[in-house]
Amino acid sequence: MKSIAVWTVKGGVGKTSAAVNLAHAAAADGVRTLLWDLDPQGAASFYLRIPAMTDGAVESVTKRSVDPAKLAQPTEFDNLSMLAADFAFRHLDLALGASRKPRKRFAAKLAGLAETYDLVLLDCPPSVSLVSETVVKTVDAILVPVIPSTLSMRTLHQVRAFVADHGRGAAVLPFLSMVDLRKRMHNELSLACLADPAFLTTAIPSASVVEKMGVTRAPVAATLPSQPAARAFAALWREIRERVWG
Repeated sequence: MKSIAVWTVKGGVGKTSAAVNLAHAAAADGVRTLLWDLDPQGAASFYLRIPAMTDGAVESVTKRSVDPAKLAQPTEFDNLSMLAADFAFRHLDLALGASRKPRKRFAAKLAGLAETYDLVLLDCPPSVSLVSETVVKTVDAILVPVIPSTLSMRTLHQVRAFVADHGRGAAVLPFLSMVDLRKRMHNELSLACLADPAFLTTAIPSASVVEKMGVTRAPVAATLPSQPAARAFAALWREIRERVWG
């Protein structure tokens, strides 16, 4: 089983839409996929029509006696399940801090999911916290959405520095998100990003069909599979699969 976090410290860069669409693309590829929503906003859970986890949400991360596999809910898509978020995750940092050896505890949680899933994709809150520190110390790879803008690229440097200080060998895989090639800056900075060999080469376009996920409450490929954004997420998943699985 592989574990991949979608994380950055900047909001509004397409993190959750990427997590949902990539989870759907992986499931459509026959990969038994669990999307774990760790963001107290619960947007990924909302997109997939999964109600908040009102009982056991925090404990699914922090307590040895709670098996997250038993709390996972099936979505309407084959091979795709979800561990929903809850607003109680706003206290998850405190709960992790109170537990002994949070990284070891979380690693055991992920290991226990290996019998049921081939991939665990984690939608992480856009912040620097004990939650993000625990995740980056545990997962196999970290996907970082980057808008071709100065602030977003600065954020990538911060993420890389954080992972270098706190990670344990997880690969950092940045990718271009919400790209609008009608903008000169997006063109110029996209080229600069893609000159970095660590960047995934597939760019996710800025598209109204992605913005409308809040209305359709479904991945783009489930409603409009011929749209460029749907094809881009599928291509990005294939690239991730090649990088992570080899």
